[in-house]
Amino acid sequence: MSVLGEPLQTAQFGQDRREVGFAIGVIVILTILFLPIPPALIDIGLALSIAASVLVLMVALWIQKPLDFSAFPTVLLIVTLLRLSLNIASTRLILSNGSEGYNAAGHVIGGFSSFVMSGDFVIGLVVFAIIITVNFLVITKGATRIAEVGARFTLDAIPGKQMAIDADLSAGLLTEQEAQRRRRELEDESSFFGSMDGASKFVRGDAIAGLIITTINIIGGIIIGVTRHGMQLQEAADIFTKLSVGDGLVSQIPALIVSLAAGLLVSKGGNRGSMDKAVLGQLGKHPLALMVAALLMFILAALPGLPAIPFAALGIMMAFAGYTIHARTKKQEADTERNRIEEEEKSSEEERNSVSHVLQSAQVELALGKQLSGKFIAEHGELAHRVAKMRRKFAEQYGFVVPEMRLTDDIRLPPKRYEIRIHGTVVASGTLRLGDVMVLTGDDTKLDIPGEEAYEPAFGMKGLWVSEYVAESVRGSGHTVIDNLSMLLTHVSEVLRNNLSQLLSYRDLRALLDRLDPEYQRLLEELCPSQISYSILQSALKLLLAERVSIRNLHLIIEAVAEVAAHTKKPELIAEHVRMRLSQQVCGELIQDGKMKVLQLGTHWNMVFHRALKRDPNGDVVELDVEPGEIEKFSKQASQAIREQLDRGHEFALVTAPDVRPYVRMVVERMFSAVPVISHVEIARGVELESLGTVV
Repeated sequence: MSVLGEPLQTAQFGQDRREVGFAIGVIVILTILFLPIPPALIDIGLALSIAASVLVLMVALWIQKPLDFSAFPTVLLIVTLLRLSLNIASTRLILSNGSEGYNAAGHVIGGFSSFVMSGDFVIGLVVFAIIITVNFLVITKGATRIAEVGARFTLDAIPGKQMAIDADLSAGLLTEQEAQRRRRELEDESSFFGSMDGASKFVRGDAIAGLIITTINIIGGIIIGVTRHGMQLQEAADIFTKLSVGDGLVSQIPALIVSLAAGLLVSKGGNRGSMDKAVLGQLGKHPLALMVAALLMFILAALPGLPAIPFAALGIMMAFAGYTIHARTKKQEADTERNRIEEEEKSSEEERNSVSHVLQSAQVELALGKQLSGKFIAEHGELAHRVAKMRRKFAEQYGFVVPEMRLTDDIRLPPKRYEIRIHGTVVASGTLRLGDVMVLTGDDTKLDIPGEEAYEPAFGMKGLWVSEYVAESVRGSGHTVIDNLSMLLTHVSEVLRNNLSQLLSYRDLRALLDRLDPEYQRLLEELCPSQISYSILQSALKLLLAERVSIRNLHLIIEAVAEVAAHTKKPELIAEHVRMRLSQQVCGELIQDGKMKVLQLGTHWNMVFHRALKRDPNGDVVELDVEPGEIEKFSKQASQAIREQLDRGHEFALVTAPDVRPYVRMVVERMFSAVPVISHVEIARGVELESLGTVV
């Protein structure tokens, strides 16, 4: 216990000594007010007052935030009291011993009376009046106003800040210790600004007191010198005025320094860091301002009648500072950008090496072989621009934004091959020949030029790979020539159209619903989830997109869903009803030259599919029970009829009975995914039909 107790006793003793010493210092200051002090001690006290004022100013310049100097109001009161006590003590000496000469009140006051005033008390009076004006009307008045406003705003903001701390604590963003620390800081901040509001009055009162004391010293000294010491009026006025003004200067210069410290402290506001960082750092952020100021200095230097050297020197300094700051800023921006790129590359590398990255797959991905990746990744700007146009066209056509396409290189692929992947699964692939273009030849046309026969990947049309050098001559013969990038993007576009239903995610659905007008938002609130769920609505929209029916008129779709939501929850039945309500849109996309071309399903096949439908007791279709031989026979006949019309270049729709339409579509889409299948009830009123034939 003795070993541990000795340091504690020593620390306690040191603390007690500091407290006793501080109390003695305050008592000494009070003693100076009443007891006569010799000139030597007055000199020491005045020097201490100046040193303390400079120390306060330096601390105010270097603190990081105003609260770091929370003892400033107390320090201000003490240095003000010290200054006033010394002022009273020096007044006593001036009035008592002024007849002895200029050093009657000490050498500090005598030195100021001779050095600052240059031996002329009129100069001293002018300098003293200017210092009083600057201190009282400029610095002190501004600092007082800032302190008042700061105290008012700080006190008004305390409840809100306290509630914010409690909210962060309740949300788990703060620990109990951190919350207590922030509450204490908030209390200290309010106490500090409240104290600064009152402490600013000390500075104003000190300035007024200095002016009054100096005036009393001058008048009282002249009267005492003439009446008590028998001095001539002119001699008494000269000596006592110089001593009084010197005493006023000695007291007002430290007062001006302390007032400046108070102004800097309260005007610091929310700026963090020392004053040089807060001021010079912010001024240095604008090198262009320095350049403009330098230009103005050079203009002033060139004007006749003005001294050229000081303005030119300042212009050179500002221009050099502006250039240096600009160069340093550029270097810092470059370093920041380089560090950001390095961090992104590091994060990407870590992501690629992580196991979780393996589990993530892009919604749409284009994987390229080695040669193709070297070609298209180098031309990434053109590829990205055309992909963006394609996505914008899809959004306008189908009513939702397809996901971004990820471009990757896959060393496992042959060099000239590419794969299109949806959710990580390969849905299409193809081969490109760099340096060649494809000429679409069709079935009957043969070109008398060397080339390699191939099929266009998007639509399966016959073509011929030829060199780019003979492409112009081929174009002149009327044949269609396709470059590699166009062929690739056409294939991607067609694959996306065939997989629209897989690309409509739940997030996309909610984004589409959130953009509805307020009236339809209320209709949606009545509909989901009380009558149908969002997943059923998403399934119905996917069924529409699977047959390339646009969902851009989402408000009409919501109305159609609301009509049948109370009667059925099956997405298939909901989608069929929506198609009927969107008949004008469905037919409008198929009309050419004012007519819609149709290929009709014969009565025989309508009856075959109709008899194969199995229904439940409620009359709803549960399955299609048809003989495999019948399906094969229908496929051959439908394929022959559809192929004949496609070869003729017709764009048409296959028309069926309403109840068999979905099942006919299931068979046809495996052979011709782009051929629309509609029912009789989906043909809008007023649409003129052109029959191309019948599937019999």
